[in-house]
Amino acid sequence: MIDQEFTGHLLLMMAPMGSGKSMLVRHTKENYPAVYFSVSCTTRSPRPNEIDGVDYYFISKEEFRKKIDNDEFVEWAEFSGNLYGTLKTEILDRLANKQVVLTEIEIQGIEILKPLIPEANRTILYIEAGGWEVLKRRAQKRAPMSEEELVLRYERYEHEIKVKALADKVINNFDGEAEVAKRDFDNLLKEVFLKVNS
Repeated sequence: MIDQEFTGHLLLMMAPMGSGKSMLVRHTKENYPAVYFSVSCTTRSPRPNEIDGVDYYFISKEEFRKKIDNDEFVEWAEFSGNLYGTLKTEILDRLANKQVVLTEIEIQGIEILKPLIPEANRTILYIEAGGWEVLKRRAQKRAPMSEEELVLRYERYEHEIKVKALADKVINNFDGEAEVAKRDFDNLLKEVFLKVNS
């Protein structure tokens, strides 16, 4: 843990592709304006429709390295040749100011943040949608993928499901049960806001 007083709450959301994470994020943005969505830094190029400062802070590798040297990240990692990192200002400063912060994160980030944030101020959340075949079908429905890409996705899935064992809360989002998942997520958010405002 770090020497800082926290009055807010951090929701660390982790889920494999196709599990419905984007649906729950969209639902939260539409219904819980008080939840702050932390924005990560990345050195990858923006995809179509992505907005700087909303989806990511798109920065150069040089800028990213400078931020590492200045100890500005609470966690950072490299994936597929690109750097991704969470700024301290996006999480720690907001938790010190009674905010509820939601961040989508990789397992390495959870392993780093878990000892930094007291248990009372964080919830590790995992979205469960079923096995690999279910997730593969959902992902392919959204956009076709090559066999090579599927192999890489499967390797990542094998890595991502390990976080389920670290989760404080598992939200089930099985086929046809999106409304149940939203309701369970609503209940979790209500508990968090009660805790923060009590």
